[in-house]
Amino acid sequence: MTITTEDLELIQEAKNIIKHLYCEGKHHIGAAVRTQSGKIYTAVHLEAYIGRVSVCAEAIAIGKAISEGEHELATIVAVRHPEINPDDPTENADPQLDVVSPCGICRELISDYGQSTQVILQGEEGYTKTTIGQLLPQKYSRS
Repeated sequence: MTITTEDLELIQEAKNIIKHLYCEGKHHIGAAVRTQSGKIYTAVHLEAYIGRVSVCAEAIAIGKAISEGEHELATIVAVRHPEINPDDPTENADPQLDVVSPCGICRELISDYGQSTQVILQGEEGYTKTTIGQLLPQKYSRS
C-alpha cells in the first residue's frame, strides 16, 4: 500500500510523543493511531521492572481512542527511541527514531479492535503499509 501524507503525519505524531516523553528505562516506544473519523491518539509505552506488567504504546493509544468513544481504527504506527549515552550530548541532539513493527500481543490487540486496521512499517526502501490481517494470518477466534 502507498504511504500517504496522512501516514507521514501519523509517523511524525508518534515521533513527537516519544521525543517529548522519552525516559531511559521507562518510555522508549511511542505510538500513534488514527481513527476512521481522522482523530489521532498518541501514547508511550510503560516499562516496568517486572516485564510482564509493561504495557505497549500501541495498546495505550488504542485505549485512549476507545475511551474517547472512537471505536473504528484506521491506521497505527509505533516508533522506537534509541538508548542515549548520557556522556555524549552530541549523540543525543537528534536521535534516529525508527518505525518498528508491533509485537505479537499488539498484533492480536489491533486485530481485536480493528480487523481492517492498516499498520505502517519500515521496509527496506522506506515506509510501507499493510493490514493487520497480513501481519496476523489465521488469527485465533473463539467462534
